[in-house]
Amino acid sequence: MKKRIFSGAQPTGNLHLGNYLGALKNWVNLQNEYESFFCIVNLHAVTLPQNPEVLRQKTLDLARIYLASGVDPEISTIFIQSDVSEHAELAWILSCIARMGELERMTQFKDKGKGNAERAGVGLFTYPVLMASDILLYQTHLVPVGKDQKQHLELSRDLAERFNRDFGETFVVPEPFIPPVGANILSLQEPAKKMSKSDENANGSIFLLDDADTITKKIKRAVTDSGTTIEFDEARPAISNLLTIYQLMTGKTPAEAEAHFGGKGYGHFKSELAEAVVEFLRPFQQRVKDFDDAELNKILKDGAEKARLIACETLRDVYAKMGIVGAET
Repeated sequence: MKKRIFSGAQPTGNLHLGNYLGALKNWVNLQNEYESFFCIVNLHAVTLPQNPEVLRQKTLDLARIYLASGVDPEISTIFIQSDVSEHAELAWILSCIARMGELERMTQFKDKGKGNAERAGVGLFTYPVLMASDILLYQTHLVPVGKDQKQHLELSRDLAERFNRDFGETFVVPEPFIPPVGANILSLQEPAKKMSKSDENANGSIFLLDDADTITKKIKRAVTDSGTTIEFDEARPAISNLLTIYQLMTGKTPAEAEAHFGGKGYGHFKSELAEAVVEFLRPFQQRVKDFDDAELNKILKDGAEKARLIACETLRDVYAKMGIVGAET
C-alpha cells in the first residue's frame, strides 16, 4: 500500500504565489507517489470571526484553486473538513490528552491572539489540536508543511505517541515534508517576513487570481537590496527572494537564473520576472473558471464519502481502546 499524505488550507483571504510554490505545487508532485488527502479546513477558519456568506463562497473558490493547480480528483481525495464530522470528534479526544503548557507554547496562538490572550477564542487556543486530529485521523505518514506549521506538526507527533503509549498502537506518527526550494517565499515589501494572505499591505503578496496589470505593478514596486548584481546571497534577502520566484516560474536552476541576468539591471530583471509570473498564472486562472458548480459539488461529495470511510475506522478504533461505548457498538 502507498503511504498517505494529508494537507489543507483555510478558505480565508486570498491564496498567493507563496502558497502555490510552498504547498500546492508540492501536492501535485506528491499525489502520484502517495495516497493523498487534501482538505479545505473551514473549521480552522472560524477560530477567527468570519462573514458566513464570504466563508461559504471562499470554501468553494479554494476547491477550484486546488483543482486548477493540478490536484487530480481521480488520484487524490479533495473534501471539505466540516463534511467529515470525525475531525471534530477526534479533536475532542485529543484535547483530553493534550497539555495546557504545550498549547501555551504555540507561537501562532501568540501571533494571532495579538498579545490579548484573555479575549482570544478558545478555538484559537486549541487550533493545533484540531490540526492534529486532521492529520492523525487518516493515519498520515507525511505532511507537507511550511516552516511556520512545523511546531504544530510536532504536537501532532507528540499526541500520537502519547495515545499509542497509553492506549496501545493506534496512530501512525507523521513526518514533515518541507520542500527544499519555495517553502519560504518572502513578502515583496518586507523581505524579513513571509508572503502572507493576511498581510495588511496587499503589495507584499502576488495573489493567484491577480490580473496581469496588478502583478506587474506589484513586482515593479518590490523592494530590493543595496548592490547592483542579480544573484543569490543570504545577506540580500529581497533580491534572492525575487530570483527564487523567477527560478521557480521558469524551471531554471539557480545557476541558470543568475547567468541569465548577468550584467543586467534591476529594471530589466523586474520586467522579465513580471512577464514570467503573468504567463505562469494565465492558464491557471483560466482553469479556475472552467469548473462549474455541479462538477465541483460532485467532486467534494465523493471526496467526503471516501475520507469518511477512513475517518470512521480510525475513530471507531480510538473509541474502542478508550472504552467509549455507543449504541452502535
